[in-house]
Amino acid sequence: MIDLTHPEIGLAVKMVEQVSHLARQIQQELVVPALAKDDSSPVTVADFAVQALVARSLEEALPEDPLVAEESSGSFGSPEGQTILEQVTQWVGRIVPGATGEEVCGWIDHGAQQPGRRFWTLDPIDGTKGFVRKDQYAVALALVEDGTVQIGVLGCPNLDGGSLVVAMRDQGCWKARLDGSQELHRIQVSECEDPGQARVLRSFESGHTHVSRMDELMTALGVQAEPVRMDSQAKYALVAEGKGDLLFRLLPPQQPDFRERIWDQAAGALVVEEAGGTVTDLEGKPLDFSVGKILVANRGVLVSNGRLHQAALEVLGESAN
Repeated sequence: MIDLTHPEIGLAVKMVEQVSHLARQIQQELVVPALAKDDSSPVTVADFAVQALVARSLEEALPEDPLVAEESSGSFGSPEGQTILEQVTQWVGRIVPGATGEEVCGWIDHGAQQPGRRFWTLDPIDGTKGFVRKDQYAVALALVEDGTVQIGVLGCPNLDGGSLVVAMRDQGCWKARLDGSQELHRIQVSECEDPGQARVLRSFESGHTHVSRMDELMTALGVQAEPVRMDSQAKYALVAEGKGDLLFRLLPPQQPDFRERIWDQAAGALVVEEAGGTVTDLEGKPLDFSVGKILVANRGVLVSNGRLHQAALEVLGESAN
């Protein structure tokens, strides 16, 4: 059994549980006005509220630990941004009564730190477009030490009625219901060894992958079923539980030089690895979390149940030639 009395594990689980419930409330009440980021993806009230609350908790419990996260209060500079800030402050106030807009901005910006020898990384709402569609999304929190992910927690409010997936280095991968009706139980990847029978997961948004190359890879592998389209690191939770077998994060054709952000991979990667799976880049190299906010040493991501990894790497290599 994973050691929930471990200080960092206990804190991470508590934080992700709390903010996952809040994110679900925000989604259910349709508070989803959005600002446009530079990449045109929406940023919702939930993104900011979750980051503020996690940052506040870390600042109080582990003040020496940096938080590397996605959002900043600079988004609130416009009149529209001020309206968003008012809504974020109201939601944060449900957890921290009396919280002010100034405090909320300070907590959000606590997440603007740089990776060091030891740091936490957070994607407050991974799969924002899925959140807006009332589909899959995840709160993804991880602790990284010396370039190695030590703790990964995924809160997936819309997966199987609400799921919490927890992994700690060398202690396995565990799952429970977000509503607290179920204790953590160990999960493991599938035993599928036949690529033809593999269940492939892919991003819902076509702009997040290379659709034609994905089709070529599936044909080369002999995969019979259509890929399951899903947002966020909830896909990693499915692989960890044996409900998916392969996941390709291909480089979008319009962004051939794209590199993954650490908060999009750290928690999910450990979840899959501790469930017995394998996570590498598209060339078979381990993901390098020691080089900053961006995985500059890696091209794309390949996630598998381990048994299918070599076959997937082989067809990736063939399709690149």
